[in-house]
Amino acid sequence: MQVRLIINADDFGLTPGINRAIAELHDAGAVTSATLMATGPAFDDAVALAQARPSLGVGCHIVLVDGTPVSDPATIPTLLGPDRRTFRNSLGDFALGVLRGAIRQDHIQREALAQIQQLQRAGLKLTHVDTHKHTHLLSRVARPIIRALDDSGIRSIRNPFEPGWAATLGGSTRRSLFVRAFGPGRRRFEASPPIASRRILTTRGTVGISATGHLNSTTLRDLLKAIPDGTWELVCHPGYNDSDLDAITTRLRTERETELRTLLAFPKSLLPSMNPSGLRLIHYGELDSWFVS
Repeated sequence: MQVRLIINADDFGLTPGINRAIAELHDAGAVTSATLMATGPAFDDAVALAQARPSLGVGCHIVLVDGTPVSDPATIPTLLGPDRRTFRNSLGDFALGVLRGAIRQDHIQREALAQIQQLQRAGLKLTHVDTHKHTHLLSRVARPIIRALDDSGIRSIRNPFEPGWAATLGGSTRRSLFVRAFGPGRRRFEASPPIASRRILTTRGTVGISATGHLNSTTLRDLLKAIPDGTWELVCHPGYNDSDLDAITTRLRTERETELRTLLAFPKSLLPSMNPSGLRLIHYGELDSWFVS
């Protein structure tokens, strides 16, 4: 069986420099997919770049932490931070609210659908969704997001669980521990009726989560050599560390340029040599053409 790999760049729409990096990587054959933030400061620029590149799969990067909602804040009060206008700025605070039942699933569904529809109104045909900071690792977040997919006609979602073999190659002990802590939820996610019945499509998992901030040429080569047969996603966060990024709250700065250089050094023509079974690059819109396993 051949390896099928989706290389997805997160944070499309966050800054013009991130948008430019994603466009350059797609043009070079090194990124097949990107997920766009509905309220990103560089949203319009990202839409224009995506529309000029119909071969780039574009999804919605659903933001529920550290951002601004699309919905009227009064309609999603349990998602908001102390200012009652923006989301919580702490992933831990958000997760605790979800687990305690303080964050309502219908509020998550409403905001996820609003963000998806924002992109659809801009004229984009969306291939899939994922979540900022992988919040749909939590089943109480995944379920309402999947319901939003049903409401919007989207058939694919990121499998947010990273396999253990990839986590050990990631280079970040903290992120590897984070991945392992949520590992038990993988079976629940994959056994949910929409996923198990293939009404909603996904991959075998996502690699590169533990490598976020450490995705250099050595790590990328190791991941590609180790990847088993089947359909997988490699997540990345390329961009330019410029003045626009200085104005954004983000942990990844110089690391974004490292990822950009790393991916540019692995053009499409070299990827098949990384895995003995061969490797085909696809995006989420092409999952229907493949048996996903």
